Amino acid sequence: MLRTYYKFLGLFVLVTLYGKTASAQTDTLKVTFKDAEKIFLENNLSLIAQKYNVDAAQALVKQAKLWDNPVLSTDQNITDANKKFFNHSNGNGQIMVQLSQVFKTAGKRGKEVKMAQDGVQIQQAQFNDLLRNLHYNLLLDFSQVANLIDQRRVYQLEIASATNMVNATDKSYQAGNNSLKDLIRLKALLFGLQNDLVEIDRQLNDLQSELKTLLVTDPNKFISPTITFNNTDTTLNAATLTQLAKANRGDYLANQYLLNQNNNNLALQKAMAVPDVTIGSTYDQNSNYARNFVGLEISLPLPIFNRNQGNIKNARLAAQSQEYVLKNSEVQLNNDVYSAVQQYTLSQQLLSSKENDFYSKYDQLFKGMQKAYQLKQINLQEYVDFFDSYRETKLKILQQQLNLQKAIADLNYAVGTTVVTPL
Repeated sequence: MLRTYYKFLGLFVLVTLYGKTASAQTDTLKVTFKDAEKIFLENNLSLIAQKYNVDAAQALVKQAKLWDNPVLSTDQNITDANKKFFNHSNGNGQIMVQLSQVFKTAGKRGKEVKMAQDGVQIQQAQFNDLLRNLHYNLLLDFSQVANLIDQRRVYQLEIASATNMVNATDKSYQAGNNSLKDLIRLKALLFGLQNDLVEIDRQLNDLQSELKTLLVTDPNKFISPTITFNNTDTTLNAATLTQLAKANRGDYLANQYLLNQNNNNLALQKAMAVPDVTIGSTYDQNSNYARNFVGLEISLPLPIFNRNQGNIKNARLAAQSQEYVLKNSEVQLNNDVYSAVQQYTLSQQLLSSKENDFYSKYDQLFKGMQKAYQLKQINLQEYVDFFDSYRETKLKILQQQLNLQKAIADLNYAVGTTVVTPL
């Protein structure tokens, strides 16, 4: 029995020391979610990188609007009959100069501009989708960190109470008024609480790392979310939100813009079957039928063998494939919105005002249980059972609050914009 007692005591001391070390922080940064959003939008490196992709796509629109450069070519003698280099004076030697310009037909340049503009829309939609995903992760990490800190307070309250009970029972045991069995039972309870607290600290450490990466903040600072819990009754219309999602979700819009680009590419490939016209002028000093000949040059390829058939077929099939990708994206969007609305409604129902009143009275009852045990009004088993019940109930409350915050995050994520203001 004594061996078991010392084993629990040793583990208790070890876990206590580890818990204090894990929870130590050099500095604390208290932020609301609104503050965190502002820091996130200014500092997040992934967003900055994707913004450059949007700017790069806009540069391609400017490029597509540019005309092809004219072509200047010349052919001249290196030496004349007298072995003089580049002598073209007094009718000696030969020089020919050509200047030509390609004129695109069938509206090719306009179609290329449209494709480049589609590329800008795709990159912007991908930027918005990245923002949607990162914002979702930010809200989840922010809520989970706040939830774990609240869980920590529950455990700290119970650990303080259990520590007092262990100290009082130990003195009573030394005086011969309590059994070693009761003392070991309380120490085991305290050890379990300390062990759970260490696990909470481990989870906090992982989430802090993710949150600091999203916000790009000092790794030495501990981010402490400030949350005002609000369970406002909000009535949502899934059909209306579905239409809103189609106008805001970056993943859906990217597929839509990609379909537009594929259709514009099909039109461009059909236009490529029409030959471009090259118009130019030629000056020839001596090699033509007359000296100082000036001629007009017009040329175009004859579309006999290559009428761009393969590229046209490829573009048509790519557009047809993208149509089904877009339809699948729409089905996914509809299901996401309806599921998120239902989950949000269920989470709201679990946190009624009557239940919150019950939880408040439960806190008051906890304060009286320790005194009741000390006065021998309840036995150890009843005290431990209530202790476990209180902790389980408080953690369920916190889990329900976290579930509601997650439901808000899921709803805003599904719609692609803020429908319910979080925190």
